[in-house]
Amino acid sequence: MDSATTNRTGKRFESFAAFYPFYMTEHANPVSRRLHVAGTSLVIVCLLLGVLNDWRICLAAPVIGYGFAWVGHFVFEKNRPATFKHPVYSLMGDFRLWFETVTGRRKF
Repeated sequence: MDSATTNRTGKRFESFAAFYPFYMTEHANPVSRRLHVAGTSLVIVCLLLGVLNDWRICLAAPVIGYGFAWVGHFVFEKNRPATFKHPVYSLMGDFRLWFETVTGRRKF
């Protein structure tokens, strides 16, 4: 499968670096970004607890992560999550947004 992906207008993204600015336009609402960061944080907690305690806890990670993110998109952004067309780049974007937020590189 080709690693390049396309945006909603059909433009191909040849790299994650090219995709991320598009990702951020889809996350313009600060409440949506906060929900994404909260969901990603809980995903990390679920994965850690799953590894340390019971692997079945890991099963909750995608439900929690996508639940928070999709509320952000459908309620606050009024758009469809990029995950539907760009699953890998979108997941990478979620973790980059999370990292930029927790390190203070991105402000709300």
